[in-house]
Amino acid sequence: MAIGVWVLGDQLWQGQAALQSCPSPVPVILIESQGWAKQRRYHAQKLVLVWSAMRHFAQELEAAGWPVTYAIAADFATPLRRWVEAQQIHELRIMQPSDRPFRDQIASLDLPCAIKLLPNNHFLWSEAEFQQWATGRKTLVLEYFYRAGRQRFQILMDAKTPVGGKWNYDAENRQPPPTHLKPPPPLHFSPDQITQEVIETVRQGNFDTYGHIEPFYWGVTRTQALQALENFIEYRLPQFGPYQDAMVMGQETLWHSLLSPYLNLGLLQPQEVISAALAAYRERQLPLNSVEGFIRQILGWREYMYGLYHFFGAEYVQHNFFQHWQPLPAFFWQSDRTPMNCLRHVLEQIERTGYAHHIQRLMILANFALIAGLCPQEVETWFHSVFIDAYDWVMQTNVLGMGLFADGGLLASKPYAASANYIQRMSNYCQGCVYDPKQRVGDRACPFNFFYWHFLARHRPVLNCQKRMSAILKNIDKFSPAEVAAIQQQVERWYAANS
Repeated sequence: MAIGVWVLGDQLWQGQAALQSCPSPVPVILIESQGWAKQRRYHAQKLVLVWSAMRHFAQELEAAGWPVTYAIAADFATPLRRWVEAQQIHELRIMQPSDRPFRDQIASLDLPCAIKLLPNNHFLWSEAEFQQWATGRKTLVLEYFYRAGRQRFQILMDAKTPVGGKWNYDAENRQPPPTHLKPPPPLHFSPDQITQEVIETVRQGNFDTYGHIEPFYWGVTRTQALQALENFIEYRLPQFGPYQDAMVMGQETLWHSLLSPYLNLGLLQPQEVISAALAAYRERQLPLNSVEGFIRQILGWREYMYGLYHFFGAEYVQHNFFQHWQPLPAFFWQSDRTPMNCLRHVLEQIERTGYAHHIQRLMILANFALIAGLCPQEVETWFHSVFIDAYDWVMQTNVLGMGLFADGGLLASKPYAASANYIQRMSNYCQGCVYDPKQRVGDRACPFNFFYWHFLARHRPVLNCQKRMSAILKNIDKFSPAEVAAIQQQVERWYAANS
């Protein structure tokens, strides 16, 4: 009788809790479930990334002396049961999954052995620690959680005072893009034989995938993930801060790190990423606003999303505060079906790469979904399906809470709704667009404009309760009855044309 470890596809680190619980190598299994991959219309590159990373990690474990079984099957349960019986496993150890549906999957298993779940150690805050921080608070504001993390882990702190005298430098990190930006090119990796085999598996398999499967440039090993981290620290972190909210046609990555897929797979750990940024700050005197802005994404936002996901529980996904029920337009799945330059540009980028940076996600995709009244659950499902770094714990709070305000303010302090004015200020997407970013009504009226004012007017009674919205809502009083009616007609025509 023996102990065995099941390594899940987003736990690809030799320091993960289940492997670390074993004083010496024990039998390990990794499973590619084709049935699980068919639950959503995943981006083809997401399947390639996860399965190639799993196959490479299996080799890494074997090289370290672990007896590894790698199974490719229609489901998880069948190969798992066979392996348990063949290896005479009496205790199966699994690191607690990050995602709730997979926890339910494990709970439903009928195996001839005991299952021992080990606490997930891929995050700086455990679920219990976050719950202790959150319990009893009137509001769960990111800023207070972020400050608690800075103090707890002594990151960018001078005793009890933040380095530089300020907790954040957001005011310096929201600059619109100048005319001639020259960001460093992203680091690309060439697919090796294993990755090429996975590409063919996905290409030839019976998968209803989204997006382009090639060219595939993502790293699939810890070594490559570390190279991506080193490349970001060396070439992108120094200028990360000022233009992290900017959007530029032809510059898809700007100074963003592109590290989230590796963090979410376990190929990188949050502490080592933060430590690398801190070391560069000390040794190279990098700008504090860039270093703090990046660390906020890891220590603040990422930990906050994970903590809230488990704190809110399974019912969170059903929230629909504004009672929005419009179906997802077809162009979300096929970018060339929209004439809106900003949406077409971002959606086409996602089709090719599985990636868009956080402002493209929040202020183009989620913003449009919010003001156009799209069903939150359909939008969240789409986000989860198409992004290469997407998981249940990532997308529920990000999309439903931050992006769509579907939880009514449990997470965000106000709806992140904006007109075309924001897009014109923070991007060059409006250049050459068939729509005029200054028009609210008429043949060339930008949909971001008429949807924005329609959203504010329709939900004014509720939004009046949001202190940060009161000033903008007063602008509606300046509209003539004729313009209000014209905006309503524009919205109705758009729905009719895009249903």
